Amino acid sequence: MSEKKKNLPKNSELQPELVQLQRRLFLRSGLSLGALSLLSGCNLQDGDQVDKVLWAMSRWNDRVQGMLFRPNHLAPTYPASMITKPFPFNAFYDADSAPEIDGDTYTLEVSGLVRNKSSWNLAQLRALPQTSQITRHICIEGWSAIGQWGGVPFRTFLAHIGADTTARYVGFKCADRYYSSIDMATALHPQTMLALDFGTAPLPTEYGYPLKLRVPTKLGFKNPKHIAAIFVTNENPGGYWEDQGYNWFSGS
Repeated sequence: MSEKKKNLPKNSELQPELVQLQRRLFLRSGLSLGALSLLSGCNLQDGDQVDKVLWAMSRWNDRVQGMLFRPNHLAPTYPASMITKPFPFNAFYDADSAPEIDGDTYTLEVSGLVRNKSSWNLAQLRALPQTSQITRHICIEGWSAIGQWGGVPFRTFLAHIGADTTARYVGFKCADRYYSSIDMATALHPQTMLALDFGTAPLPTEYGYPLKLRVPTKLGFKNPKHIAAIFVTNENPGGYWEDQGYNWFSGS
């Protein structure tokens, strides 16, 4: 299972615009062995060959999704009356195992293809222009929930660190051992946010304190929590689930 869940909402409506992406296990079950054999010409007794075919299909999926991505197309937003309460916890661990981070000593490391590699503390992040959004979090497992997040537009942060926006990727390393990455076009999308708040208060521990990435144009596992480091690169950094077979792009 990709995400632990509790108190999940019954409403599993997904954004009409979101491309439904499939993880590797779904792909394995969705493709008949005969069709896979015809498509690949491979020996299905050879696990390595099957893996290569599935990875090639996943990379092709990523390229198509990247080409279809509309950098100025906005994900739907919602009124406060539609916020899911309680908002479900989701991670690859139980809520009790979420990392406890001291906000007074927290620093965000910056590296890679940027002019200014200085670290940031929470006060500096909060001093940047802030925005908020009420958008839908969509889990790859089929459930969704609407929440309110507030924080720094990510493109504003990238401008302040002098990021090379011609680079291909932005990567994230997190205090909970999670890691992920997104394409630069998504990083510059107007709704992509470094979230500091959930609702009108600082992020609770279980929702990613002190900093998470909020990307309403991508599936939930592309929204890393407890971010400790950000880097800009031209080499795909992969991700915790992406390296296990999930489609890397995973967005609309």
